[in-house]
Parts: sequence; structure tokens; C-alpha cells
Amino acid sequence: MNKILIAVILISSSLSILGVRIYKSVIFKQNVTGHLKRAGDANTVELAKEELTYVISYLDKNNIKEGYTSVLWKTPDEDISFWYRNIIASKAELDSLTNNSALEKTNVLMKLRETLIDEDEKLKVTVPTGLSVFPNNKILAALTTFALLALISGIILLVPDEKGKGKSE
Repeated sequence: MNKILIAVILISSSLSILGVRIYKSVIFKQNVTGHLKRAGDANTVELAKEELTYVISYLDKNNIKEGYTSVLWKTPDEDISFWYRNIIASKAELDSLTNNSALEKTNVLMKLRETLIDEDEKLKVTVPTGLSVFPNNKILAALTTFALLALISGIILLVPDEKGKGKSE
């Protein structure tokens, strides 16, 4: 096979793998992180409950309730069970608000925002790293590594070598 064909195969396979990761990330944002952000931004208990109900339903339907998103070792920030239980507890707290004062409801909404959204340099929804590709984290980590190596190899194959330049001049 010639170098260009090999380069095209390597680059297209790597772009396909990277495309799958991007697709899964977008789907996760549409169904989880986007709704968690909206729950954190909600001005009423009812709006926050709607958003959390949607997220919990999606997580239950896709069996995203326990495990770790880790590839090599387990760390607390990748614990799905803790994160999931925290969302359930937040929803239960919102459900318990019925005849509470506006101040109490506002305090619970502020607590919810602090639970769901991290405020470092920019606002970021609190989710375990790599949750968008769970439970396939290990295989996708390996495929992503392969994709990056294939992409680099394909680009290197497309770069003309110095020996070939001298002969044509």
C-alpha cells in the first residue's frame, strides 16, 4: 500500500474514535450536565425539581448509579455512587419543601447551587470526570490513545521526507 492510503486510513480511524467521544460528551451534556446546570440556576423549587427529576430518570434508565470512572485507580472525585446519592438527597430536600417560607426555599436553592456547580475560575457542573463515556472508560481510554497515535502517525506519513525533495530539484 502506498503511504497516502495508510495515512488516510490512520487519520480517518482516529477521527472516528475521537468523534465517538465528542458525540457521547454532547449526549451527556444534553441529558445530564445541561439539566444539572439549569437546576443550579433555577429560581424556584419547582424548576429545580423538574430538572433534577429529568437527570435522575436519565441516570436510572442508563444505569449510571454506582462505580468509578477511573481507568487506572479509584479516586473520590470519580465515585459515581457518592455523586448519584448526592443528587438524590438534593431532590429529596426539594421535595420536602412544601409550606416553607420564601427565605427557607431560597436557602435550599442556594445550597443546591453550591452542590451542583463548582465555582473555580469559571462555573463548572460537578460530575465525576469521564462520566460521559461510563461504563466504557477503559476501552475508550485505550482507543483514544490509539487514535492520537494513529493521527500523529498519519500526519507524519503525509509530510514529505527530505530525501525525496533533493531528487526532484
